[in-house]
Amino acid sequence: MGLVAALNEIPHPVWIVAMVIGFVWHWPIGLAILAYLIGSGRIGRRHGPGRWYNMPPDRNGAAPGTWANRWPMWGCCFRHDAAPPPSSNAAFDDYRAETLRRLEEEQREFQAYLERLRRARDKAEFDQFMNERRGPRPDPETP
Repeated sequence: MGLVAALNEIPHPVWIVAMVIGFVWHWPIGLAILAYLIGSGRIGRRHGPGRWYNMPPDRNGAAPGTWANRWPMWGCCFRHDAAPPPSSNAAFDDYRAETLRRLEEEQREFQAYLERLRRARDKAEFDQFMNERRGPRPDPETP
């Protein structure tokens, strides 16, 4: 138990410095120190005591310290169909709903426009190919 007690007494900055020196000197040593720090809970502690201990879940229902809170851009990417939460202002909610509806309609119209452009370009390329194919062919027997 003497070794474990001695390791527990070492402060965080010393561990960080030892890890950096380990990576600089010989990378497997730094990797081993990093694995020990993560495995023992000295680094990356999600639910241990600290600033987020016993905090209630956020408005999305995610526990504090989870990936959805640390990387909010990923949380929004998986919930496209979820409606935004209502605010306390009914006029703003109506405005937001109307704006979102209008933007979705404009997006559908733009997608249809792009599809028409692709079809027109494809038709023009095909017509050019057919015209070149039907064009006058040189006579192979003429010198």
